[in-house]
Amino acid sequence: MPADTVVPADTAVPDGPDPAGQRQSYQTGRLEREQLAPTWVEQFARWFADASTAGRGVPEANAAVFATASADGRPSARTVLLKGFDHHGFVIYTNYTSRKGRESAENPFGSLVFPWYALERQVVAIGAVERVSRTETEHYFASRPRGSQLGAWASHQSQIIESRDVLDARAAELAARWPVGTPVPTPPFWGGLRLVPDTVEFWQGRTNRLHDRLRYRRASTADRWAVERLSP
Repeated sequence: MPADTVVPADTAVPDGPDPAGQRQSYQTGRLEREQLAPTWVEQFARWFADASTAGRGVPEANAAVFATASADGRPSARTVLLKGFDHHGFVIYTNYTSRKGRESAENPFGSLVFPWYALERQVVAIGAVERVSRTETEHYFASRPRGSQLGAWASHQSQIIESRDVLDARAAELAARWPVGTPVPTPPFWGGLRLVPDTVEFWQGRTNRLHDRLRYRRASTADRWAVERLSP
């Protein structure tokens, strides 16, 4: 839809399925305190491995919704792909001039939600957002397929463009600048973001909407964590 198109406020909603009538009972599993790993990163590794196993019904286990907010508190969210995790936090990569890049600089806090619907599970991490080192960024960029490397240069992410032709023309120009066999340098405006969690919640669906919610919460600067059960 063109940017200058105005849709009347009273436009009728087309007939279709009623979302309020769609219900599913969650009965796949349960989550008890004694089942948890000693640390959130070990517990995440367990669940991530399970979600990544072929046949479990999760198409991209590393897909997550990343939420940020502007300096004045206006939120935004989008799906991203996790590229690494350890006890320091979760790492994704992006164009720093994109909306998420700008917002995480203006207001350096965010949240990641891993929605593993097929397993009736989700993981919710909330914390500070920081940039990863340039060395780490360049190491990861070098591992990307050449097309993805060129794409990072071609896309002025989150900016309005006239048409798809503009993007394709940029990509073709860059492919000629760095032909096959020529290393593609890491863009200076592109790099990693690390969400350093203060809380990591593990959510397991249960019957009657009485879900299991167990959360690791940072208890001190000495990297000590408390575990608490949350009401569903």
